[in-house]
Amino acid sequence: MKNHISKITVLSLFAAALLVMPVFARAQEANSTNTPSSSDKTMSAKPAKHGIIPFHGKIDAVDTTAMTLKVGARTFEITADTKIFNNDEPATLSDGKVGELVRGTYKKTEAGKLEAVTLHFGAKTGEKPKPES
Repeated sequence: MKNHISKITVLSLFAAALLVMPVFARAQEANSTNTPSSSDKTMSAKPAKHGIIPFHGKIDAVDTTAMTLKVGARTFEITADTKIFNNDEPATLSDGKVGELVRGTYKKTEAGKLEAVTLHFGAKTGEKPKPES
């Protein structure tokens, strides 16, 4: 009786392994074709969620005619879809002042431009601005 149960158990495990094997092979094949090579990868602190990338810094320039905002070496395009806030209140691009802290998110367009998704002028809520020395 013991021998019979052992044979059934071993055969059941073998059959289950045969059924699962093609699923693992297809999953591994799908991963290898979708994974970029190591030379295509770029290092980033956090993985981007849906291509949205955070930024922060001090405003270097505001151009309300060209609808751009410069923070450090990056120039962000402001669109009609960009959500702009000043101290957590709705605002416009002209509310941003050179030297003021700004934070937000952006995405890269197919043309390589940086399109602002959100902008927050001023320090984070609850944060006091650091005094400049």
